[in-house]
Amino acid sequence: MLAALIGFLGDFDLAEEAAQEAFAIAAERWPRDGTPENPGAWLLTTARNRAIDRIRRNRTLAAKTRLLEAPDRTDQDVHENPFPDERLELVFTCCHPALATDAQVALTLRTLGGLSTAEIARAFLVGEPTMAQRLVRAKRKIKAAGIPFRVPPDHLLPDRLAAVLAVVYLIFNAGYGGRTELAGEALRLGRSLAELMPDEPEVHGLEAMMLLHDARRTARFRDGDLVLLADQDRSLWDTEQIAEGRRALDRALALHGRGPYVLQAAIASLHADEPRDWRQIAALYGELSRLTESPVVELSRAVAVAEDRGPEAGLEIVDAIALGDYHYLHATRGELLRRLGRSREAREAYERALSIVHDDAERRLLERRLAEL
Repeated sequence: MLAALIGFLGDFDLAEEAAQEAFAIAAERWPRDGTPENPGAWLLTTARNRAIDRIRRNRTLAAKTRLLEAPDRTDQDVHENPFPDERLELVFTCCHPALATDAQVALTLRTLGGLSTAEIARAFLVGEPTMAQRLVRAKRKIKAAGIPFRVPPDHLLPDRLAAVLAVVYLIFNAGYGGRTELAGEALRLGRSLAELMPDEPEVHGLEAMMLLHDARRTARFRDGDLVLLADQDRSLWDTEQIAEGRRALDRALALHGRGPYVLQAAIASLHADEPRDWRQIAALYGELSRLTESPVVELSRAVAVAEDRGPEAGLEIVDAIALGDYHYLHATRGELLRRLGRSREAREAYERALSIVHDDAERRLLERRLAEL
């Protein structure tokens, strides 16, 4: 709905305000009057009318005449899944090269993913005020530059690809932590991108990676508690989705894909094997770390090295990583120290992780680990 309103109004802030008003009105009226036959159409029409009222009140009618001349939408105009194209258009609008890459990703997460500014700030490992400023600047730039709301022509698609893939990846990550509607949205966007850009290996790599991880979704939680991969009930994994993910990975490899998303998909595929080939997984993480220069990837390599060569080898890598207040770093360090029998240091690491973790399920997992010591 928000994507459709942004495309219709050409204004992010106005669209967000109109959507919020429409949902507030629905929350008041629907329990009293009943849910309309087509809720999506009702909300969209209400939001559109609210936006037009706001434009009138702001005395900008002349500049926005086209909004008033547009024909009214009716319930019959909107289908059950009304805005698939608008969502893709919104991604490409937010990922216009006139915006800095971090602003592109953050703005799409805010408008399409529905993440809060605080959640996006945590994903980028920056403070919330810093992220809020980035979002404001990005919206102003789109408005001032008149950036069009559309999927760009074919010859411009590759220039937008890196940011678009990063957006879909981060939306999926947010959903993988428990917000299943976001994971589903990322998968839909990934499949749409694969249809739009069938010759791009990284598109298929991202699709494969998401499918392979999402196939384990049902097994990741038990009674609300997080279950680590090694402890998951593999009978709960979606084998058909794993096969679909591996087919997407095969397409990426056939296109000579060797990029970061293809590597992550290959790692996810190896994690679906039993037993897992930790030496191969560590080698792939090493190549991914070389490509991305990401300390987060290096942390994952440390875990794989610890499984292959022992916790001391993994801890040596962890202790060289500078990630500050990243709770996974301290949690991983705590686990490796625990395996080495260094209980006091392990407790300190787990307590450090607990002091900065935000997710309730992950907090409970850390508390269990600490209690075991």
